[in-house]
Amino acid sequence: MTENWWWAFLVIAVAGWLATDIWRWLGVVVGNRLDEDSEGLQWVRAVATALVMAVTAKLVVFPTGTIADAPLWLRAGAVAIGFVAFLIAGQRVIVCVVVALFCLVSGLLIV
Repeated sequence: MTENWWWAFLVIAVAGWLATDIWRWLGVVVGNRLDEDSEGLQWVRAVATALVMAVTAKLVVFPTGTIADAPLWLRAGAVAIGFVAFLIAGQRVIVCVVVALFCLVSGLLIV
């Protein structure tokens, strides 16, 4: 190996930093000027929420890997119970995730 082996890693790190951090800083600068109650920002929140829910639904209905071994009723049931726990716990996401995961793992062990 040559004595300048680190050069490629430095280029990758700097290029990766420039490709992502510029957009983050631009978002901070532009975001400070946005009105949180504007229609545009509400639309962005709605689209982001819809995308997250679409990915979640895809994972439940068309899973891959080990979760594909679980029947659909078990996956859907774990999601439903997790959602109820989310509502009962005052809309805490971590409670939803932990309860749904517990239901899914327990169901897989039983089935």
